[in-house]
Amino acid sequence: MDQILEQPADNLIPYLCFTMSEQQKPIIGFSCGDLNGIGIEIIIKCLADSRILEICTPVIFASNKTVNFYRKALPEGNFQFHSLKDLSRLNPKMVNLYNCWEEEVQITPGVLNELGGQYARISLIAATEALKAGEIDALVTAPVHKSNLQDDNFRYTGHTPYLRDAFGVADVVMLMVADNMRVALLSEHVPVSEAAKEVTKEAIQRKVKILVSALQRDYGIDKPKIAVLALNPHAGDEGLIGKEEMEVIQPAVRELKQSGLMVFGPFPADAFFARNQYSRFDAVLAMYHDQGLIPFKSLAFGEGVNYTAGLPSVRTSPDHGTAFDIAGQGKAEHTSMLAALYEAIDIINRRKNYDDNRSNPMRRMGHKIVANAVDERIDEGVGFGVKRVES
Repeated sequence: MDQILEQPADNLIPYLCFTMSEQQKPIIGFSCGDLNGIGIEIIIKCLADSRILEICTPVIFASNKTVNFYRKALPEGNFQFHSLKDLSRLNPKMVNLYNCWEEEVQITPGVLNELGGQYARISLIAATEALKAGEIDALVTAPVHKSNLQDDNFRYTGHTPYLRDAFGVADVVMLMVADNMRVALLSEHVPVSEAAKEVTKEAIQRKVKILVSALQRDYGIDKPKIAVLALNPHAGDEGLIGKEEMEVIQPAVRELKQSGLMVFGPFPADAFFARNQYSRFDAVLAMYHDQGLIPFKSLAFGEGVNYTAGLPSVRTSPDHGTAFDIAGQGKAEHTSMLAALYEAIDIINRRKNYDDNRSNPMRRMGHKIVANAVDERIDEGVGFGVKRVES
């Protein structure tokens, strides 16, 4: 059996564990999603564990009456929150509820109607404005239904394009994340009949560059390896089943390689996932929505997270929809919502480390020297009041 250390002395604890102070805890906002879906239910279940307050300060963007409606129907009925209308008055020791509206809203769980989308939109816009203003550090979005989310001033097929325009960036990448894989999409919510038109050399190169940057800054991978999938069956079979691979995807990959990026492909999509090839890469770029999402959701085991790469701020979401069929019944599983929360916090911390290291190279060297010294002294069992134990 390997050598182990007894309970660390007090002067070793700062090196072995880290507890966030109230100032260090990130502020995580939650948009409520469709009022008639499972959004608020899974937010409550996610935040009902008081230990969440040790790692972040949560803010739900909704209304008192809406949250109370779902709270009373759940076993987590003792769920408590601090209600406010001013984000400067957050209580870091409680779940906070920012009231986006005061009026009574008729909630009908499981029903797709105009009200559900209207107030989902109000919540999302308010949360996004708080994110842009730096009043929250990350946004976790609950599921919406795209059809009732629309109005004359909101014509988006989902969170991703809305957030792209809200932050004024040229492009973003929908990146699905789980412990065992990362799958990015070249095109998102477009009809299958239109998906092939989105496959251009410029689009592939643009998405890959955003993906590389996100993997470096948000995931701490210095030299990410990216696999690009083919569009057609069997990667086109040398042009027999389609020419996009030869005329578009291969040239895009070749130029990306020539620029110094570790990009490979195109790979036939069926064999790529069936043979576990995705485990050899840090991320996979799929050519269209279902090509990437079907294998991802099959292999992520309900713990997948949707992350918007390329934004200046952090946004995550569970990888499922509104689930109207079980809304309001207390059956909704909150595993993916919890994973989205953890992912947001992790990305905030990785970004901070990445930015700190590159803004002050001497500080990075100092951290390495201290870490190496601590490791050596732990190995020797001296200087920290630690006793080595043989087994």
